[in-house]
Amino acid sequence: MQSNGIKNDSKESNHHLQHVQSCPTMQTHLNHDTERYRRSSSSSGNGSCTPGSNSRSPSPTPFSPLIDRINSRIASQDKWFSLEFFPPRTAAGAVNLLHRFDRMFNGQPLFCDVTWHAAGNPAGDCETSSITVASAAANYCGLQTMLHMTCVKQTKDQITVHLNRTKDCGIRNILALRGDVPGDIEFEPTPGGFNYAVDLVKHIREEFGEYFNICVAGYPMGHPDAGSYEEDLKHLKTKVDAGADFIITQLFFDAETFLKFYDDCRAIGIDVPIIPGVMPIQSYASLRSLVKLSKLDIPRQILDEIEPIKDNDVAIRNYGIHQAATMCKKLFDSGKVHGFHFYTLNREVATMEILKQLGLWKCLDLRKMLPWKSTANHHRQKEDVRPIFWASRPKSYVYRTREWDEFPNGRWGDSSSPAFGELKDYHLFYLKSKSKSEDLRQMWGEEITCVEDVYEIFSCYLSGEENRYGHKITKLPWNEEEISLETQRLIDLGLIDINKKGMLTINSQPAVNGEPSSSPSVGWGSPNGYVYQKAYLEFFTSRENVAALLEVLTDYPLVTYHVVNHNGREDITNADRLKPIAVTWGVFPGVEILQPTVVDPESFMYWKDEAFGLWLEQWGRLYPEQSPSRQVINHIHDTFYLVNLVDNDYPKGNILFEILDKMQRRREEKRATEMPHNVDEEISAKKLKVSNPKDEQDMAWQLQ
Repeated sequence: MQSNGIKNDSKESNHHLQHVQSCPTMQTHLNHDTERYRRSSSSSGNGSCTPGSNSRSPSPTPFSPLIDRINSRIASQDKWFSLEFFPPRTAAGAVNLLHRFDRMFNGQPLFCDVTWHAAGNPAGDCETSSITVASAAANYCGLQTMLHMTCVKQTKDQITVHLNRTKDCGIRNILALRGDVPGDIEFEPTPGGFNYAVDLVKHIREEFGEYFNICVAGYPMGHPDAGSYEEDLKHLKTKVDAGADFIITQLFFDAETFLKFYDDCRAIGIDVPIIPGVMPIQSYASLRSLVKLSKLDIPRQILDEIEPIKDNDVAIRNYGIHQAATMCKKLFDSGKVHGFHFYTLNREVATMEILKQLGLWKCLDLRKMLPWKSTANHHRQKEDVRPIFWASRPKSYVYRTREWDEFPNGRWGDSSSPAFGELKDYHLFYLKSKSKSEDLRQMWGEEITCVEDVYEIFSCYLSGEENRYGHKITKLPWNEEEISLETQRLIDLGLIDINKKGMLTINSQPAVNGEPSSSPSVGWGSPNGYVYQKAYLEFFTSRENVAALLEVLTDYPLVTYHVVNHNGREDITNADRLKPIAVTWGVFPGVEILQPTVVDPESFMYWKDEAFGLWLEQWGRLYPEQSPSRQVINHIHDTFYLVNLVDNDYPKGNILFEILDKMQRRREEKRATEMPHNVDEEISAKKLKVSNPKDEQDMAWQLQ
C-alpha cells in the first residue's frame, strides 16, 4: 500500500508520519464575428445547457497518458521528478496544501499523487478527503494527478463506486494498493472484497479497460510481511502481469539497494518502468517513527551520523538533503534511473532544495501553452478558449463550468446559453484566499473612511508602494497574484493614474501586434509563433464617470464596451450579445489560428455577479457590519458600475487611456457648468439607444 511517504502493500498508516506509509496585420473580421460552435442542447446535472464543439483546430495540449509521458522521458533520457502528498486533517490545511500545489507546479513535476487515508473518509465530499484533494490538484492546480486506492475493508462494489467517481473527476491514474488495517489488527479479507493489490489491478482492468494507468508498489528490500525477498519479487511480477503500467518503490537509503532490486526485477521479466521512491530525512523523530511504521532497516552509518545532531532539526534536515541528493546523483550516474518520486510529507523546503541540487527544478523554464492556466482534468484536455473575465481567477472558472459535458475547442461560439454554475460559497477551500483576515486588513485598510481610500489601495497594489499603514499590497480580491510583466506595460501608459482617479481596474491587457510567442511578458504557445492582442480594460467606476464615458464613446466606433451595475438592471453594450469578440489569438507553424481568449457579453453577466460579490464576501466581511469601513465597501458595491472596454483597432496601439482621459475632462466640464443633470436619466437614455430588445416585453421592461 501507499499511505503518505512509503509503500506498504499491507498497511495504510495514521496521519502525517502515518502518511509515511504510502509515500511511493490578422483579418479585421476578428473584431466581432469569431466563428462559433453550437452549445449542446443537452442538460447537465443541474439542468443547465452545456457547450459543444465543432472545432477543427488542434488542441495545444493533447492528452497523453501518464505512462506514455514516463516512457518518453526514459527514451529521451530527460530527467524528471514526481511528488507525493497526503490529505490534511483540517479545512485550513487543505487551503494551505492547494497553495503548496500551486508553488510546486512551478517546478514542473511530471505528476503528483495523493494518498488514500483509509481512516479519514477518503472517498467523502469534504475538503480533506483523498478524492477531493486529488480532484483539486488536477482541476484547480493543473497537476497531472494519480490517486492511491486501497481495497482493505472495502467491497468490490464500493471500490467500483470510488473508481467511477475518480473517473468523473478527470483523473486517469491509480496507485493500486491493498492497504492497512488501522492499528495492530491482523488483516482479514472483507467479504465481497479483495485480498491483495493484484486483485485490485485485475478488477480495474476488467471494469475500466485501459482508461486508467495503473501503478503498483515495489519493495527494494522486500515486503516486511513476505516470506522472502524472492517471494516478494514474484508477487510484484503478478501485479505487473495483471496489468500494472509502472512501479514506484518503497523508500530506501542507499543507491546499491535500488540498483540490485532493479536488476533482479529485470531478470525475472519485469519490464515496466521502475521509479525509485525517495524521502529525505527531515527530523530525528520522523526517522524513528519511520522505522517503527515501515519496518525498514536503516543503515547503521546513517544512524551513527545523525546521533550527534539528533536535537538540531536544521542540522538533521540539511543532512537529509545531502544524503538524498548524493544518493540520487549516484542513481542518475548508473544510467538506469531518469526520474524520482519524492515523498514530501506535505513539506516543500527539503524536497525543493534536493531538486535544485539535482538540476530538476525548472520553474524558470515554464512556457504557457495558453494565456491561462490549464487544468489536468482529462475531460478538459481539448479546452482552449475561455472568456477573459476569469483571467485572474482560473480556479473559480473551472468550478463554475465543472458540470459542462464539453468544453470550447477552437472557437467560443454562440453565447445564447453559457450555463455557468452559480458561485454562492466564496469560502470553498480551493477558492479561498491563502491570507489571514488580519493580513488582508493590513493590506486593504484597517479603516476605510471614503472611496478615495479604496482608490489608494488599488494604486498601491499596482505601484508596489506601501499603503498608509506601511504594508505592501500583494493582492486584491480579484487578483491573488502580484503584478505581471504584461501589466507593467499598461502601468507605463497610465494604469496607476486612472486608479487614483476612481477607475478601479481588475483586469487588463495591452495591445500586441505580432510579437514572438517567446516574449517573456505576453508570449504563450508553441515556439516560433506570433501572438496578437486587443487592448482591454475592465474596471469599477462611479455613476458619474459612466455617464461621461458613454458620451465620449460615441466618438470611438471601433471600441466595444459593456457597462453593468450589480443587479444587472442597467446593462449597456454596443456589442452583439450573441457574438463574442476575440481579444487574444496566436499564429503557430502547422496549425490553425488559436483564439484562446474572448470577450463574451453573456458570460460577462455571469462574471459580474462574482466580481461584485467579491466586494462584499472578501473585502466587506473584514469589518464589523455597521462600521464606516463596511459602509464604504457596500456603497461601492451598490452604486458603482463594472465596465469593460475593447479597442478593436489593435495595430494602432491603445486608445483606451485617451478615452478615459476625455471621460474625466467631460465629467469636470459638467461639474464646472454647474448645470443640474440627472446621471441616472443619462445612463438610462443611453441604454435605450444601444439596446436591441428581442421582443415587445423586453422593450416594455426597459421603458419602465
